Amino acid sequence: MKKIALVEDNADNRLLVQVILGDLYEVASYENGYEALEGFAINKPDLILLDISLPRMDGNDLLRRIRADEALRDLPVIALTAHAMSGDRAKYLAAGFSDYVTKPILDEEVLLSSIRRGLER
Repeated sequence: MKKIALVEDNADNRLLVQVILGDLYEVASYENGYEALEGFAINKPDLILLDISLPRMDGNDLLRRIRADEALRDLPVIALTAHAMSGDRAKYLAAGFSDYVTKPILDEEVLLSSIRRGLER
């Protein structure tokens, strides 16, 4: 079973993603970037869902650390964010995210399709 890491500080969002993905993937959840980096070293995921607005280390900073790490740099990382203004998608893709999905998740197929594309890379 493929492993998905979810880095999300909101408990309700973590629960929702777990419900959507739980039967399809092994999901490991982390509340912040430091916790995630420690977890990735122990249990490397196949794909990362990464919130942008995180405490202590935001999603952009965590992405930079992931891309700088030889063991993690090629992992697909999907921005999972409430940042949904015009131009945000292009901004996050240019920053190195593999894909971009907005919250709240109103159509779970959008998230599932993005994950499938990321895992096919």
